[in-house]
Amino acid sequence: MTVKKTTGEKQQIDWGITIFPLIAILVLAGMLMLFPDSATQILGSLKGFLVNDLGFLYMIFGLGVLLISLYIAFSKYGNIKLGNLEKPRHSNFSWGAMIFTSTMAADILFYSLIEWGFYYNSHPFGIEALTAAQRQDYASMFPLFHWGPIAWGFYILPAAAYGYMMYVKKSHKQRMSEACRPIFGKKVDGPLGKVIDIFAIVGLLAATATTFSVATPLLSGAFCTLTGMEASPIVDICILAFIALVFTLAVLFGIKGISKLATVCIILFFLLLAIFFFFGPTRYIIESGITGLGGVANNFISMSTWMDPLRLSGDGNTGFPQDWTIFYWAYWISWSVATPFFIGKISEGRTIRQTIIGAYISGVSATFLSFIVFGNYGLYQQTHGIIDPAGILAAGGKPAEAILQIFGTLPWPKIGMIVLVLAMIAFYASTFDALTLVISSYSVKNIKSDEEPSKQLRIFWCIVFIVLPTALLFNESTLSLLQTLSICAALPIMIIIGLIIAGFIKDLRTRRKEVEKTTVEKVLIVSDEIVEE
Repeated sequence: MTVKKTTGEKQQIDWGITIFPLIAILVLAGMLMLFPDSATQILGSLKGFLVNDLGFLYMIFGLGVLLISLYIAFSKYGNIKLGNLEKPRHSNFSWGAMIFTSTMAADILFYSLIEWGFYYNSHPFGIEALTAAQRQDYASMFPLFHWGPIAWGFYILPAAAYGYMMYVKKSHKQRMSEACRPIFGKKVDGPLGKVIDIFAIVGLLAATATTFSVATPLLSGAFCTLTGMEASPIVDICILAFIALVFTLAVLFGIKGISKLATVCIILFFLLLAIFFFFGPTRYIIESGITGLGGVANNFISMSTWMDPLRLSGDGNTGFPQDWTIFYWAYWISWSVATPFFIGKISEGRTIRQTIIGAYISGVSATFLSFIVFGNYGLYQQTHGIIDPAGILAAGGKPAEAILQIFGTLPWPKIGMIVLVLAMIAFYASTFDALTLVISSYSVKNIKSDEEPSKQLRIFWCIVFIVLPTALLFNESTLSLLQTLSICAALPIMIIIGLIIAGFIKDLRTRRKEVEKTTVEKVLIVSDEIVEE
């Protein structure tokens, strides 16, 4: 089967890479729906092994990615330009907005409202008896760490590698296997390349399933509160189907549509921020935000390397870093299959330094702003005894229930919920529109950097994206099960990304030698000409 390119040529679909991930997801979805207890037990065993025995790999990898990205950005490699444009294809605002809204913005909005509640009753660093001040500080500090520079590094370093592959090497394939070519050479054109790409796509589908399954109940709960309907899994699935319809329609507009949708997302995002900031405890939000930022700066190395060897902060099987830090690193790694490709694709005309540093500034600043305002608003309600979201979570309640309780403290809660629903739908549409753009490129055998996959192919992937989340909603999956999916999917992807980074560094060094050799040859030619004269 072939589909037309934007250039009038034809794109050949790689059926192996397209069909095998679909089969894997259908099998997993079927197991979760038909044998929920057995599937949950198997995944739980895998999580125990990966977290307890191999968790240190995620921690080392995270810190290493951050350090390597900063080294490349500030080295002479940072001057390399991605493409031949005189100026970047997208303005700084449009580029930064797309990076934030088209990555994990819907997740960021969700977790910034409630993540602090999971930490409020936890015991970071194995401290058993926390004071009220320590609870407050850790609850505002750890969300910033888990969504800060290390997390964004999982996107940004591969994004620079993919941008280099697309605009400097002029590759006609936009896949993780192609980014491994400097290491494996022509082997990526055979079965090895297929295996890499299949693992990548399955991992991404698992990560997006986690996103949908966590945040959809919040949208459903807000919708039911506004309309008076009774919440149920059927309502959740209808909401999921509507979101899928929205981002499927968004596919019709390509990257220009993503850019415009990103602007809408930013407007809604800042409107919701303004509601929480100006109609909430403004002074508390500012002071807690400053305290949280200071805490991350002071404890960054400790937080990046704390493994809790004695498991003093958990239930005896796993501790705080195993339940949260390792989960988040795995979560971001799983998303690194597609998001870095999108960042690399929209970075044409920028240097590697501008791409890395600019992406850190855009992603981290917007993320921190979200967690500081939304998170500390809820934390204020908790610490001042107005509501008890942390208690709801500690008792096994759903995060969506706790978040809606927080919205109930706003002066006009229904207005806040309306903006929340609109913002999350827009964020979902922007994020998954970008993902389908990238994942569809995996399904095409050859595609240039200035081309987009066919709309039919992208609509196919839009449908595939909601298969596993639907099964998880029917399964009424717990947060622990969703975390397990991400952690299991991330291990092979982490290995692949490590190979991509190694190949990127190898390419940069090869290019430097070639440039130096060319420079020497030019100098010798000029010297010979002078001697002859």
